[in-house]
Amino acid sequence: MEIDSFENEFARFWIEGTILYFIYKDSVNINLAAAECIVADRIQFQNDVAYPVFCDARGIVSMDKPARDYLAKSGSLLTKAVGLLVSEQVSVMVSYFYLKINKPNVPTRLFTDQLAAIVFISNYI
Repeated sequence: MEIDSFENEFARFWIEGTILYFIYKDSVNINLAAAECIVADRIQFQNDVAYPVFCDARGIVSMDKPARDYLAKSGSLLTKAVGLLVSEQVSVMVSYFYLKINKPNVPTRLFTDQLAAIVFISNYI
C-alpha cells in the first residue's frame, strides 16, 4: 500500500513498506543542478529515515559527469542499498560506467528485471 508520494520535474518517489521506490520520468536529462534538486527532495521526503532504494533509471536520457559524481556520493545519503533498473543497452553502459568509475557509497547493482532488483535491496531492510 502506498503511504505517501512526492514528485518533482525529474522523478516520482514513494515508500511502500520498508522500500523507497524512485522512478525517473521519461526523457529526463540530469545535470548537477538537477541531481542536487533530486537528492534534496528525496532526503526531505524520507524525513531522516534510511531505506533500501529501488530506482527505475530507464527514463534518463543523459547524465553529465558532475551529476554522476554527485549522485554516487551525496545521492547515497539515507540509502541502505540501491537496485538500479535499466533496460536499453545505452542505459546499461552508462550505469555500468557509473558503478565502476564513480563507486557509490552503498551497495548498488544493475538489473534489467524489477523483481530481481527488489529481491537484492530487500537484503538491506
